[in-house]
Amino acid sequence: MLDASEPGIGTSAGAARTSACATSILQVRDLGRVSYGEALQIQQELAEKRKNGLIPDQLLFVEHPHVITQGRNGRAENLLASEEALRAAGIEFHPTNRGGDITYHGPGQIVGYPILDLREWKRDVVAFVRTVERALMDALAEFGIAAGRVPGCTGVWVDGKKVAAIGVHISRWVTSHGFALNHTTDLRYFQYIVPCGLSKPVTSMQELGSDAGREQVLAALSTHFARVFDRSLDSRDRHGAEIGVS
Repeated sequence: MLDASEPGIGTSAGAARTSACATSILQVRDLGRVSYGEALQIQQELAEKRKNGLIPDQLLFVEHPHVITQGRNGRAENLLASEEALRAAGIEFHPTNRGGDITYHGPGQIVGYPILDLREWKRDVVAFVRTVERALMDALAEFGIAAGRVPGCTGVWVDGKKVAAIGVHISRWVTSHGFALNHTTDLRYFQYIVPCGLSKPVTSMQELGSDAGREQVLAALSTHFARVFDRSLDSRDRHGAEIGVS
């Protein structure tokens, strides 16, 4: 659901927003292993700052411990295990306000949370999702993986198997949540769900024959994400200190 309210023109918040966005920067941070709850709190704090123009666009990379999340449109029948079974397997469960149905996050998966102000790009939710898909497909191509779309399905696919899932939330045209790319993910954990409500198989970069390291994949994702959204790349460490600009 969209909440299109924003600071009025001429207010100090509006002026700050204009100043922060004028540089068209994408700040990228790899936060490493972070619990889902902690990552959600970080997103919410940064999204509020982005709405008020206090920071430029952000792209956060994280890896979550085993967790299953269910979006606003999720159906209970797509969770194939009881809460007791999930706990026994070391898997947390979180309902969430992103779009989409149910998905799994865990070690070996690269999760990206873009926090972008679409007022400074296009006020078009479908275009945003399609552009995220394009960035993922172009990044995968660097590693010899020919990924594409499946008509009527969100995400990125290879030979009918989903390699990356997408689920976003947009408030006052600022995005949160994002995508999950199966890098070296243990795909057996998807047995607990019907991924995204679709009875289609999943795959990973590793299963597709790629031996690319995490840093290589993050670099490719950062480059292509900045390119497709026409932003200058600004890489930061997990504390926000600059580690290089390209």
